[in-house]
Amino acid sequence: MNILKDKEMTNGQLAELLTNDSYSAFPKVGDVVKGNVIAVGRNEVRCDIGGFSVGLIRGPELDKGADLRVGDEIEATVIELDNEFGELELSLKGAGRKRSWEKLKELFTQGAVIPVKILDANKGGLITRVENVPAFIPVSQLSPTNYPRVAGGEKAKIHEKLKTLVGQTMDVKILDVNEEEEKIVVSEKAVWETKQESVLAKYALGNHVEGDVTAVTDFGAFVRFEQNLEGLVHISEIAWQRIDHPRDVLKVGDHVRAEIINIEGSKIFLSMKKLVDDPWKGVAEKYKVGQWVKGRVLKINPFGLFVELDNDIHGLAHISELANKPVKDVHEVARIGDEFDFRILTIDPENHRLGLSLRKPKEEKVEEVTV
Repeated sequence: MNILKDKEMTNGQLAELLTNDSYSAFPKVGDVVKGNVIAVGRNEVRCDIGGFSVGLIRGPELDKGADLRVGDEIEATVIELDNEFGELELSLKGAGRKRSWEKLKELFTQGAVIPVKILDANKGGLITRVENVPAFIPVSQLSPTNYPRVAGGEKAKIHEKLKTLVGQTMDVKILDVNEEEEKIVVSEKAVWETKQESVLAKYALGNHVEGDVTAVTDFGAFVRFEQNLEGLVHISEIAWQRIDHPRDVLKVGDHVRAEIINIEGSKIFLSMKKLVDDPWKGVAEKYKVGQWVKGRVLKINPFGLFVELDNDIHGLAHISELANKPVKDVHEVARIGDEFDFRILTIDPENHRLGLSLRKPKEEKVEEVTV
């Protein structure tokens, strides 16, 4: 009797279960289900489907492009309700995969901002995933904050800088979706540019700014000012005199003043020398053509010597002007730091050029006049 009662209760529970919404929602073959990855094997992935079943994706049903990790949320298509393990057999290559690409195209069209986690880095950029599909962030699409500024552009050093970003989360926008080639390109810079638009609107050409040097490269220095904006001072805009490398004048952390000379999209170009009087404006008052002046050799090139006349004015002594006889090797005439008396040949204030010579002028021959 007790057994019968227990049996009746069991049947009642079963009837209740059959009418329960959660049971009626149990997936059918062909349905697309959502789940969370709970285990990743060499050629299989298991996921928890809503807490009522475990799904198995294996072999050819895995998407080779999907780099799945424990905790990832996925969508997959049911291909079998009860495999040999009593689990749902799933596929990532059916409607679930199609939905992922449809969602990616939707995000691309909307210009949506998507938070992504950086999974890996190579010499060309960063690897992440969007909707469980691998995506690539080229170096050129990183924001100024994360862009690897490496002197000389050495790929190995760039790679090292990029690897420090692995594990971090950054906001990106999709730049390109190519389902046929299974390629997605995303950009952190695009998100940064959008945020900067309203900030940039308050600046115009000619504005003066103050900031700190954040990086020094072969081609110039980056200066961060005010609302985290950053501008580039090209090597030609650092000082009026010729410099070999920006590090000869600037270092990271220096506080500088500059003028905005160009804005291209999100790029800001600055000039430090515009806030300093051009010393070449008064060059004609200090130096005259034909004058002999003392100069110090700053740099030696195959075509001549770069010479410092004073802190602001530098000139060039061409190889043809280093001696009265032909010179084959400039190093035979001078070394860096040597001082000589130079004769000024030409002065061009507009182009900041001054020509010098070491050649001694030939004495003019005086013809005797006979009467």
